Amino acid sequence: MAHLLDVKGLLCPLPVLKARKALKPLGPGEVLTIEATDPASVIDIPHFCSESGHTLEAQDERDGVYVFAVRKAG
Repeated sequence: MAHLLDVKGLLCPLPVLKARKALKPLGPGEVLTIEATDPASVIDIPHFCSESGHTLEAQDERDGVYVFAVRKAG
C-alpha cells in the first residue's frame, strides 16, 4: 500500500512533525512518501530519520518539490 504525505507549502518544523504523525499508524517496513517544498526539509527529514531509526530509502527534487521515501523502523 502506498502512503503519501503532502506537506508542500509548510515550513520547518511542520513537515517533520506531520511526517512523525503520519508514520505512527504504519506497520514496520511500510514506506511513506513525503512531498515538501521547504528547502530545510533536505536537512530536516534525513536528520529525523537518523534520530528516530527510520530509513531514508530515497531523496529527490523535482521542479522545486523535494520527495522523500521513508521506511518505518521496526
